[in-house]
Amino acid sequence: MLETIEQRKTKKADAIDELTAMRSELIDLANAAKANKIPVIITIDGWSAAGKGSQIAKLIKYMDPRFYNVESIRTPNVVELRKPWLHRFWQRLPKQGEFLILDGSWYRDTVNAYMFEEISKSEYKARIEDINTFERQLADDGYLIIKFFLHITKDEQAKRLQKLSASEITRWRVNEQDIINNENYEKFFKRYDKTLMRTNTAFAPWHIIAANDKVTAQFSIMMTVTNAIKGACAAKAEGRQFFDKPEFPVIDYVKPEFKMAKPKKLSEVDMDKSLTDEEYAAKLEKYQTRLFELQNRCYQKKIPVIIAYEGWDAGGKGGNIKRVAAALDPRGYEVKPIAAPEPSELARHYLWRFWTRLENDGHFTIFDRTWYGRVMVEPIEKITPQERADMAYQEINEFEHQLTEWGAVVIKFWINIDKDEQYRRFKERESTPSKQWKITDEDWRNREKWDEYEKAVDRMVELTSTNFAPWTIVEGNDKKYARIKALKTICKRLEERLLELDDLR
Repeated sequence: MLETIEQRKTKKADAIDELTAMRSELIDLANAAKANKIPVIITIDGWSAAGKGSQIAKLIKYMDPRFYNVESIRTPNVVELRKPWLHRFWQRLPKQGEFLILDGSWYRDTVNAYMFEEISKSEYKARIEDINTFERQLADDGYLIIKFFLHITKDEQAKRLQKLSASEITRWRVNEQDIINNENYEKFFKRYDKTLMRTNTAFAPWHIIAANDKVTAQFSIMMTVTNAIKGACAAKAEGRQFFDKPEFPVIDYVKPEFKMAKPKKLSEVDMDKSLTDEEYAAKLEKYQTRLFELQNRCYQKKIPVIIAYEGWDAGGKGGNIKRVAAALDPRGYEVKPIAAPEPSELARHYLWRFWTRLENDGHFTIFDRTWYGRVMVEPIEKITPQERADMAYQEINEFEHQLTEWGAVVIKFWINIDKDEQYRRFKERESTPSKQWKITDEDWRNREKWDEYEKAVDRMVELTSTNFAPWTIVEGNDKKYARIKALKTICKRLEERLLELDDLR
């Protein structure tokens, strides 16, 4: 792709009128994007000293600063290195109707990490797949992604780096990596080219900008941005997904496939399992003691642990989580109760609020309700169209796969009770003053849809129980049995993960 780019020079006088017109149009288009609630991500990648900063400055000069954010992406800091590699980009996602403009992006992270031998070739390939998945998920959710690569020649780059280094004012902008980048221009050229080709998709195509001449670059960027926003607004009005016009042949993108487990349906689960008080007390002490030991080992090896709880209303999730948390060092875990999304969460991709809640590696993140609301509650309650909710099964599997790539152990529980037991617990809550806050009209209303929810849960478990993140159905009519099964399952999964690491050594 890069070798096809022809550097050319545009006289400023020839472009000034059209640039002025496009700037004026961009103001109106930015307002239209806001009105249509289209979130826009513009990534400006390219060679060091290619003029990314100055082109961003020209692009935003006439835009309303209340509705855009410019982020300069550099080497991940210590905190960012303790999260999944895409975490810092998920964290920055704009709201609907707002612009995020990135000076460098997930591409800079990936190419530099590979070229400076911070990641292996297999890790590089995995990141390319992660990138395509990430961009597809955003595009499917209505994000407009405009990707630029500013291309300059080796001689032009050397000249610009020398000019920057010669001035005390701009010397700080040149670092050792920039010099290495120019000295190894041909190697970087090949890697950039492969990366561009492998991520040139129909939903997020590349725009390669001939940037030796700054006026030419500015003209190309402005024209591309205005055309893309115009097209996205028109598509939104017509109720269709927008695809930017590709300038190069796009790859044949294939969604990742995962090996699935074969879980039982809820109706097939034996709900008569129970423990005596004596059995419960002995097992509780045993597994809580063991879990505390395993937590310390996970911390030492920096293994993230994600525990996700779903289940019927009054199923006993809270009591179950309480017994797990009681075994843990409080400095090494966080419980994340998930309620209905806030307006700022509704204005972003639904996975955003879960990505941003992840704890550091070596820590436990315990979710009381999860991302699975997307495929259960939302379509049943007509919050999300069924077609969009159906897309979430793939997205959730991809999300959990990326967590396991990070090194996490993902443990998912469905706390199951039968309909009669739920009724008994509801009535008990109503008649117990200290528990009345736990029962609401919504709980009774949801109960009326029991059969509909059961079908949704069976489908959810079937389509998202993967070999790396399987579901565990917990027989919950007896709370004591449910608590011990959850503790035992967590211990077993952590022991297996620690054993895998020992085997790798």
